Amino acid sequence: MTTDLTAKQHLKNIATLGLPLIGSHVAQFSINMTDTLMLGWYDVEVLAAQVIAGTAFFVLFILGSGFAGAVMPMVAEAEAAGEGTQVRRVTRMAIWASLFYCVFAVPVMLFSEPILLLAGQTPEVARLAEDYLWINGWSILPALMVMVFKSYLSALERAGVVLWVTLAAVAINIVVNYALIFGNWGFPEMGIRGAAVASLIVNIASMALLGAYLHFVTPEHEIFARFWRPDWEAFRAVTRLGWPMGLTSLAEVGLFAAASLMMGWLGTLPLAAHGIALQITAVTFMVHLGLSNAATVRAGRAVGRRSMGDLRLGAKLIITLSAIFAALTLVAFLVFPEPLLGLFLSPDDPQRDIVIALGVPLLAAAGLFQFADAAQALALGVLRGVQDTRVPMIMAGISYWVIGVPISYGMGFVLGWEGVGVWAGLAVGLACAGVLLMARFWGPVMVQTQARIDRQTAAKAEAS
Repeated sequence: MTTDLTAKQHLKNIATLGLPLIGSHVAQFSINMTDTLMLGWYDVEVLAAQVIAGTAFFVLFILGSGFAGAVMPMVAEAEAAGEGTQVRRVTRMAIWASLFYCVFAVPVMLFSEPILLLAGQTPEVARLAEDYLWINGWSILPALMVMVFKSYLSALERAGVVLWVTLAAVAINIVVNYALIFGNWGFPEMGIRGAAVASLIVNIASMALLGAYLHFVTPEHEIFARFWRPDWEAFRAVTRLGWPMGLTSLAEVGLFAAASLMMGWLGTLPLAAHGIALQITAVTFMVHLGLSNAATVRAGRAVGRRSMGDLRLGAKLIITLSAIFAALTLVAFLVFPEPLLGLFLSPDDPQRDIVIALGVPLLAAAGLFQFADAAQALALGVLRGVQDTRVPMIMAGISYWVIGVPISYGMGFVLGWEGVGVWAGLAVGLACAGVLLMARFWGPVMVQTQARIDRQTAAKAEAS
């Protein structure tokens, strides 16, 4: 048993880990926003195709990212316990699991046009989307490798390099997009294919940079040594923890996708207001997501050190920080909605005032569900830190899809609250997830973790 950390030490560790993670998430979001802006300047139909193709890629990526996500708590715990061999085994087999997943995911993207036609897309949009995915579909492999490397480095509390590599990726993406989408600097004008090439280059470059860092700066774990050797025990442990994480993330993404679909039923202008409000809330959510990742690492390290005091105090502090930021966000959304919404609209747009008027109540609703979204994100973070993923997956699925989506539809269309009703349903679904997941962590999971730590302590005492 180790000495518990003080609150000041916890806050320092959270800031050291959390700030780079928040920055890297914001930077990653900037890459997607850059693609949207540049393709929007190029051609509206091309932008629509990229939105569809990007959504298909993101769904497959999120589903497969669970194996990378499993690395974070497992490596954090093993490193804190001084088990360097386990760090190597887990990380290596997460790479294997991600590679196996890509074997099934890539063909879906390469031959996506028939699937998109069945989903009701126009022939031209489906054709352009497949053009994009025929190139960018291959980048799911380096993208998932990047996720594994990021999780490994975050678990070692070396998140600073993750931020710098992501910022470099933003710069590369802007330059290559500018050259290949529009045909600048003597390069061919490739349109949507240029954006796909840029994404592929960015993911390969990010993988190479982080892989080189792992090889040369963290050689103690020898992640790539004898890489071809299977370790089926570690492989099973990674997949057992990882697949529920992927499905949980997919369920949450699906909740917001369903909301976007319902907003589309209300018309073009409500959908535009929804899209802008969603972009604004997504940026603020990056803070909670970064803190959630930090919570996973800090919880994993507390378990590795067999310190229930660290687990409790660390969780309380990081949840409090998230709640404070949610309160500040609520104030900003209520006091400055028009300026925030206006950033995404041309001053000369004749429909600007209408879209802003539709967006103001959506931002108010978004401010309220900041607390719910923060709660469920942080609860998932600490639960993953103690390697509890299956029951949270069920709780999240029920909250998002059995409760959230029907209430969004009921409030939006049955009660006639339209966009505000749809967003209120989102808040209810997220709040249910937050309450259930927090109750699970502070209730049965704390009891189970205490028992697990007691068993580990007793086993170590007997071995010595």
